[in-house]
Amino acid sequence: MFQTTIARESFAAGVGLHTGVYGCVRLIPAPAETGIVFRRVDLDNFPIEAHGHNVARVSYATSLMKQGVLLSTTEHLLAAIYSCGIDNVYIDINSIEVPILDGSAEPFMQMLEHSGVRKLRRKRRYLKVLKPLEVREGDRRIGIYPADEFRVRCYVDFPHPLVGQQEVEMIVGPDTFRRLLARARTFCFDRDIEPLRAMGLIRGGSLDNAIVLTQGGIMNGPLRFPDEFGRHKALDLIGDLALAGLPLLARVEAHKAGHSLHTQLVSRLLADHSLWTITTASGEVVPAGEKTYQSVLSEARAAPGD
Repeated sequence: MFQTTIARESFAAGVGLHTGVYGCVRLIPAPAETGIVFRRVDLDNFPIEAHGHNVARVSYATSLMKQGVLLSTTEHLLAAIYSCGIDNVYIDINSIEVPILDGSAEPFMQMLEHSGVRKLRRKRRYLKVLKPLEVREGDRRIGIYPADEFRVRCYVDFPHPLVGQQEVEMIVGPDTFRRLLARARTFCFDRDIEPLRAMGLIRGGSLDNAIVLTQGGIMNGPLRFPDEFGRHKALDLIGDLALAGLPLLARVEAHKAGHSLHTQLVSRLLADHSLWTITTASGEVVPAGEKTYQSVLSEARAAPGD
């Protein structure tokens, strides 16, 4: 019913997966209607809102950029915050990339559990999907459909004896995310390591923060779940969907998709004003009409909250 923030600050530090740069991230309570906002404290607290219009590139991770200021690999932290129903938080960070930590969202869930939740005197706004939208690239596709809850279904298929076809479907919430997805780690194939490094990527990657698949097995077992790969892809999906800027009331189905299709879906959704409306738990607040997403959101945030 009401918006939330965290009750107290929490902190973590580590290297970035792709840059190898050491960084510190701190979660700080924020007032109602702030949203999820990164602040580059190494650049005079420059704010970068976690929103689709700030997506910069999606090459093996989701990066945000605003006025030339970049922030990389946001998806794991955003997945944890979004799934926990935290509407407003400042994420202070002193480097170009969110730390990868152990490659999952588990350390970020621990931060959020330490921080706790504080309810605010402002009604929560939801982005309710009214019509289906699908994005396709070859045999890869993703779609978003009307629903009265936030549900995801994620299907992956990799030609490897430990992966193959895996599918995860769930209603997204703090308990389901914690139990089913949070501990699932990012992964790569050993044959891709050198090509990725030649591209300037995974400079901070190690056996401590990613599962590495060999031709017939893994270098650093055991797996945390038999279908850890599918679960991690679902985690990434939720982190990218957080860029909608508001809690979703929708069902999302991803088939062999990745960051590129995830963020394309968010961008196309927000650009088509006939596909969604902004509501509260008790009813519609502002119809989409012919307005832009930002104008609708601004009007919703200006409306009485109690």
